Amino acid sequence: MSLAPINLSEAAQDLATGDFGDLDPSEILLEFAPMFQPPYVLAGIGLAMGILCGLTFARLVQDKLDGWKQDRLALLPLGNFETNLPYTGIVVGITLFIGGSLQIFGFSSGAALLVAFVLSMATSGALWVQLERLMTQVENGTFSAVDFDNFDEFF
Repeated sequence: MSLAPINLSEAAQDLATGDFGDLDPSEILLEFAPMFQPPYVLAGIGLAMGILCGLTFARLVQDKLDGWKQDRLALLPLGNFETNLPYTGIVVGITLFIGGSLQIFGFSSGAALLVAFVLSMATSGALWVQLERLMTQVENGTFSAVDFDNFDEFF
């Protein structure tokens, strides 16, 4: 046995040597599949990115609310470059964190990142819509307090 097989035909040649017992060529190829370290760094970078961008976004929204309280500046639209950049950073960071965490638990990288992306996009979209509704209520003067017991108001 000289080198690791890199395709099924080489694995079939290795099968002919008899060194691999009752394994078929695809199982022989799998024996030599590289197993990398779990992406702890990817999950850590994603978490740090999500937290830092989240703090930045929270500060920007707080500044908008403070400006509205003092000078009645417009709260909406939220979708300008200044607020979209940290919000996008939150989504990317959380996608990396969830994707890296799923890879740590054995998911393949493609499947983990796809699941993480879908979860992040669905959650961030729902939160963005909810935040715009709350800002509209604040501007119109119909916002009194957030009641987390009645989720029907938000959806």
